[in-house]
Amino acid sequence: MFCYQCEQTANGGCTKVGVCGKKDSTASLQDLLLYLAKGLAQVAVAARAQGVDDPAVNRFVAAAVFSTLTNVNFDDARFVALIDECVRLRDGLRAKVSGVLFDGPAVLLPAVGLDALVAQGKTYGIENDPELNADIKSLKQTLTYGLKGVCAYADHAAILGKEDPELHHKIQVLLAATLSRDLTLEQAIEAGLECGRVNIRAMELLDDANTSAYGHPVPTPVKLGPTAGKAILISGHDLKDLETLLRQTEGKGVNVYTHGEMLPCHGYPGLKKYPHLAGHYGTAWQNQQKEFAEFPGAILMTTNCIQKPKGYMENIFTTGLVGWPGAVHVGNEDFTPVIERALAMDGFAADADKGSVMVGFARNAVMSVAGTVIDAVKAGKIRHFFLVGGCDGAKPGRNYYTEFVEKTPADTIVLTLACGKFRFFDKQLGDIGGIPRLLDVGQCNDAYSAVQIALALAKAFDCDVNDLPLSLVLSWYEQKAVAILLSLLALGIRNIKLGPSLPAFLTPNVLNYLVNTYNIAPIATPDEDLKSILG
Repeated sequence: MFCYQCEQTANGGCTKVGVCGKKDSTASLQDLLLYLAKGLAQVAVAARAQGVDDPAVNRFVAAAVFSTLTNVNFDDARFVALIDECVRLRDGLRAKVSGVLFDGPAVLLPAVGLDALVAQGKTYGIENDPELNADIKSLKQTLTYGLKGVCAYADHAAILGKEDPELHHKIQVLLAATLSRDLTLEQAIEAGLECGRVNIRAMELLDDANTSAYGHPVPTPVKLGPTAGKAILISGHDLKDLETLLRQTEGKGVNVYTHGEMLPCHGYPGLKKYPHLAGHYGTAWQNQQKEFAEFPGAILMTTNCIQKPKGYMENIFTTGLVGWPGAVHVGNEDFTPVIERALAMDGFAADADKGSVMVGFARNAVMSVAGTVIDAVKAGKIRHFFLVGGCDGAKPGRNYYTEFVEKTPADTIVLTLACGKFRFFDKQLGDIGGIPRLLDVGQCNDAYSAVQIALALAKAFDCDVNDLPLSLVLSWYEQKAVAILLSLLALGIRNIKLGPSLPAFLTPNVLNYLVNTYNIAPIATPDEDLKSILG
């Protein structure tokens, strides 16, 4: 295997087993599925040109590509089923296209049997990419990883009934472009920026899906300590799964706790109305093996971020695209097995006060006090805004973000989002004229909210976003972060500080282009970076 799609990749690329726990066989099956999904995208683009658009194909492409994102699915059998479904949909759609001569993944027949599929998948890994130009290959991989993030958001939105055929079409055009042998450097760069623009639309769609279903988030305190009683922990990102779980546990004497990126769900009126949504347990995804082992109830994993269960396999359940060999997989509509397991376990013996944190500062909440914020800036009470967020991870160097936030001056505001917040989410930073200095904007996809806040402030001050007293200090781990970074670049946002390390898939020339064009810089030390930003 060879994989370097995440920040924690070992020595420039995992070659025997993934740092994430991905086996060689799983990596090969993912490579084969991704290659075939690109072939399906080629067929879908040709079909659309002839007036044929298949919603089932659109949904599948997004789901299949998302399933290859880091920490989603580690179950080989599930990938075999996805490969079979991909070929079935591809061949059915190809039969409706006339006058087009397809080749490559648009016609490839999968091998028969698991071992043969694994061997076949090795042929289509990154190390066997026929692209000879290292910089174009780097840009193609960047595009591929960005598209994995876009597909994740498109899949999340579709689960709540929000789809845009044009969004799917653009995803498929870009997927097909990664197979081109004729891309110039300029075209490859433009494809990456187009991916960023497409991702803005995907995040907008997901934002609409979440807020239409559950209302706009409002500032809400979230209890961090447990409440005595039976318990279920839900992790991942999927709001509909949480709602379904809350409905199905009503009146059963089971408290539901969020974990990881589910923390912001407490701010949605349509979810916080359930009294047995008891609070938040634990921190970021990379700490789950310790935190899950200590949780005295059942655990439901939605979307991505699962790690190998150690000592709690009988307590953890997966749903949606998530999979781990040996873990019980349940459908999205019936969580009875999860509830039954929780009722059979001890639960928490007593209440515990571990304080609380505030969530719910998405764009509506922030812009409702925009006048106060603007007045505070003009009066010199707020000197600067920092957006400090992104993906968390276990690799050394991430304590930088804790120290950075702790050292931000008292006349500055810190906005945060995604699981990177868990490095400092419980810090008491005080307020400026009633405005909390630490504002939790939400999940990673709520980068859309953060962008809207920035654009609104720029409009209010009649300036460009890059002229605002705003600095982005980002951490990245997986491919949704790549998609968000491409979106920021597509918006022309400059001066981003990125860490804890730079992507292994960027060649020196590509990195130099980003530095020269957008002034992207790796993080240094908190003191050095604060000095360079604030002077």
